[in-house]
Amino acid sequence: MYLQDWEKLTGDRIQFKILAKVSGEAIEGMVFVEGGTFQMGSNSGGDDEKPVHIVKVSSFYIGKYEVTQKQWKEVMGSNPSNFKGCDNCPVEMASWNDIQEFLRKLNAQTGENYRLPTEAEWEYAVRGGNKSRRYIYSGSNDVGNVAWYRDNSGNKTHPAGQKQPNEIGIYDMSGNVWEWCSDWYNKDYYAGSPQNNPKGPSSGSYRVFRGGGGYRGASGVRCSFRAGGIPGFSGDAVGFRLARDF
Repeated sequence: MYLQDWEKLTGDRIQFKILAKVSGEAIEGMVFVEGGTFQMGSNSGGDDEKPVHIVKVSSFYIGKYEVTQKQWKEVMGSNPSNFKGCDNCPVEMASWNDIQEFLRKLNAQTGENYRLPTEAEWEYAVRGGNKSRRYIYSGSNDVGNVAWYRDNSGNKTHPAGQKQPNEIGIYDMSGNVWEWCSDWYNKDYYAGSPQNNPKGPSSGSYRVFRGGGGYRGASGVRCSFRAGGIPGFSGDAVGFRLARDF
């Protein structure tokens, strides 16, 4: 398919508090995802979700929440979102290309190497990592418990963390906004995907986004549902969350 609280400032510098590891978990803001092997994709979904294949993912960190409008403003000095006036709502109207500039500035401020998750990391995380219970949606088989989607969103975004988290404490991976991943999108890539830490095709025209959004029905916010957009595309149902190497 193609489609064309947080932290406090010290001076003018955002403090994400994602820098230390404590007892196997990240400081508030990121969730530690222990590496493991999982079944990626779905044989009952769309053609681009097939076939189910075994993937091994190394340990990493991923955002507990989608990046918010407040966070974006603190780094970029402006807010591109359509649904303004909600600091803790996910930022949207940011293209994949825009996010690369956000990451460049954030990494310069923090001295870290934040990035977008790979599609494999994203799907491993949405499924609950090595604590997965194989739910249809991120943390439940009842979509309304975990997702803002077409039937309950009111066609707008909602503040982060209001629904139930998944098995490893991550919020809003189903619904609210789509989330950009680092990979190029290719509906045929799964058939020959590498088993260890796949990073997607080497080139393409579209970048992956996952998770569905507030305009999608229940089938579009499933853990395995995939979509892609040109890197310059921005929309008010598309945002992102951060990842970082372990």
